[in-house]
Amino acid sequence: MTRKTRSATAVAIGLGIALAATACAGGGSDNSSKGSSGGKVSFTFWENASPGPGADYMKAAVKAYEALHPNVTIKMQYVQNEDFDGKLQTALNSNSAPDVFLQRGGGKMQAMVDAGQLQPLTLTAADQTNIGTAALASDTIDGKVYAIPLDTQPEGIYYSKDLFQRAGITSTPTTMDELQADVAKLKAINVAPIAVGAKDAWPAAHWYYNFALRECSQDTMMGTVKSLKFDDPCWTKAGDDLASFLKVSPFQKGFLTTPAQQGAGSSAGLLANHKAAMELMGNWDPGVIESLTPNQKPLPDLGWFPFPAVAGGQGDPSAMMGGSGGYSLSKNAPKEAFGFLEFLVTKDQQEAYAKGFVTIPVNKAAQGIVTEPYNISALQAFNKAAYTMQFLDTEYGQNVGNAMNTAVVNLMAGKGSAADVAKDTNAAAAKG
Repeated sequence: MTRKTRSATAVAIGLGIALAATACAGGGSDNSSKGSSGGKVSFTFWENASPGPGADYMKAAVKAYEALHPNVTIKMQYVQNEDFDGKLQTALNSNSAPDVFLQRGGGKMQAMVDAGQLQPLTLTAADQTNIGTAALASDTIDGKVYAIPLDTQPEGIYYSKDLFQRAGITSTPTTMDELQADVAKLKAINVAPIAVGAKDAWPAAHWYYNFALRECSQDTMMGTVKSLKFDDPCWTKAGDDLASFLKVSPFQKGFLTTPAQQGAGSSAGLLANHKAAMELMGNWDPGVIESLTPNQKPLPDLGWFPFPAVAGGQGDPSAMMGGSGGYSLSKNAPKEAFGFLEFLVTKDQQEAYAKGFVTIPVNKAAQGIVTEPYNISALQAFNKAAYTMQFLDTEYGQNVGNAMNTAVVNLMAGKGSAADVAKDTNAAAAKG
């Protein structure tokens, strides 16, 4: 569901009030095949929220649930985002998995289901109301729910309104031609047009993902989930689009060695400090940006617009890359672990979660808390999207996704071609 390092540092005013106001929610499900007998229970919880109000919210939520259920102890562990997948896979394979953990979804979740490592979740009517049918769709396999989403994560381009104004850009681009024209205007005022953290591979690959979303039809992209064959010409066309875009040098100098989210020199840090005007990223980005501004406060001129349309593409121009951030239970998790997830999707918790992570909560009753202009823009585009796709290294599984990401970076480094992206991805899929 997510690859975010969710270090959101929005001021968490009212978190304690919201947590205390939440009634004894959770625990009302029938999800008790691995449940306790009512005595002392402890379970483990793996989370990737970096230090800041997002992590503070999670700690407070744990304490609040424990206060409501005195027999329960939750052992929360922070795992750095870039290390999360590898450590989780090792734990799952060695039967030492955490009871509750961040779920990426897509092919990664499918592999866990196929290996019998996840618990199917039985939702109450209240749970379904809190989450919503649409949000559960990506967490459902063969009619069974395997994860509880907490937020929606539409991806788009974050930008500095001040730098756009300085460059004479009066409206956000809706086509690639317009984006390229804006790149030229930003270069004219000596500002890096777009920041990308290619050192971490996946942020660079997201440019290819979005070109593929525009070039490939929905049927092709969804059919590839099952076939894992990247033979449709649209996959190479997406690489051609990226190669063409690279010719206008849209990214900052040294983008191949720039990290995505760590420090002022990261791609998020460049936008946070007005060293770059744009960054393509999921909606966890504002919190990361905020943590990297000089005063560690929200970037006041931050805006958002969807990935531009690509002429002649087979994909719907309103389609969006993104997902939902949520959590799964490992096969031996106790019923109290599921009760904790139910607790997290109640209205008060969702409002506090949204404040802490500067995000869009999945519970529609809590979406009134979304007031930031960039999140409003993203939510409006998300609600109008013809369809959404999970990030491709999630949708198509870890091995295939990693090969795709590496091939995209090679393309951007001049060490590979557009055709190589599909070829290398196909080769990884053939290995299984």
